[in-house]
Amino acid sequence: MSNKRKRIDLLYQGLTYFASSIAVIALSMIFIYVFRNGSDLLDFGLLVNDYHAEYYNADIEGNITYSTTPAPDGLEDNMYYSDKWGIAFEDTENREGKNVIRVVYIAEDSPMRDLNDKNNETSDTFGIEEGNIVTAIKFDDKASALPIYGAEHMINELDASDDFREIVFTSLGGGIRGSIISTLYVIGMSLLFSLPIGVFTAIYLNEFAPKNRVTNTLRSMVEVLTGVPSIIFGLMGLAVFVPLTVRYTSATSGNLISGSLTLGVILLPVIIRATEESLKVVPDALRNASLALGANHTQTTFKVVLPNALPGIMTATLLAIGRIIGESAALIFAIGTAVKDDISIFGKSTTLAVHIWSLMTDEPANIELASTIAVVILLIVLILNISVKLISMRYRKRYE
Repeated sequence: MSNKRKRIDLLYQGLTYFASSIAVIALSMIFIYVFRNGSDLLDFGLLVNDYHAEYYNADIEGNITYSTTPAPDGLEDNMYYSDKWGIAFEDTENREGKNVIRVVYIAEDSPMRDLNDKNNETSDTFGIEEGNIVTAIKFDDKASALPIYGAEHMINELDASDDFREIVFTSLGGGIRGSIISTLYVIGMSLLFSLPIGVFTAIYLNEFAPKNRVTNTLRSMVEVLTGVPSIIFGLMGLAVFVPLTVRYTSATSGNLISGSLTLGVILLPVIIRATEESLKVVPDALRNASLALGANHTQTTFKVVLPNALPGIMTATLLAIGRIIGESAALIFAIGTAVKDDISIFGKSTTLAVHIWSLMTDEPANIELASTIAVVILLIVLILNISVKLISMRYRKRYE
């Protein structure tokens, strides 16, 4: 080999390694950034709690029996305990990044466990729980204790008082339970619409359609739709599916059904192309063998070709689910951007991706919570990817 050829080969190898390194570094930086900013807020409570906090106003009626429980072991330096009231507070931040005072411990004999709900006079007594956020303690003879002054000040004010006029506290809030449920609804309804249509269209194009200008044009149109920006589909959803669902359902505006139909149209080209490619890789020898044994074309397609193409179809389904989870532009028009805790398929809501968009449009942007939701999305896609690969391996072994 000549020196010139060696130099050219080294140049090509160097370009290949350089481009690969840039890709790996860029992807790694994205993952590192997301996990570094979002890992602190990632816990089980984030997944099961509501986004909107519930507010409670309470007081104590009758004689007060103060706590006799000493401070528990393990309280950190930023946690302050009231021996008199049997409750400990700490200065922390909520999931929106705001400074709050959180209840970290409450004794069994604390009078804070037996409060009167001022918002609901007919309810039974209730109490503060660990994890609640205290927003104010109001007294009759002095100024209110507020989070702006810190947890230590609030505990000192409690210790110096025998009673208080009102305590205001909330649940933690900031959870993404509603967005997770909305995402699951959208995934299910979108696939229910697009998967059968996409798979059967691919079967027709690959197994039954004649090779002519019409089918070639149809394939070209499918490829063109694959590259259409999703926001254009969102405008179509707003103009077509939203009015359609408002007319024939109880919906009054953008809703999960209209969003799912919009995503279903977006997914059709993806599913058709991926399914058609999986059908093409099935060896013709299997088709010929089936026909030779007396099966007709339809039987061969659905009993021989389709089962062998199933791993590829499942890959197409995974791609579709990943597109659903990551889609935001189209859903902003077709569903809306209202973060809801009570989910209805006839109402507005947000998927996880739209929830991220909503957080990033706030002033200031909540980067930490947005990164945490991004971590959740990555974990969901990872789990789905592993699951599909395991199922695909099982089917390959079955039909080998």
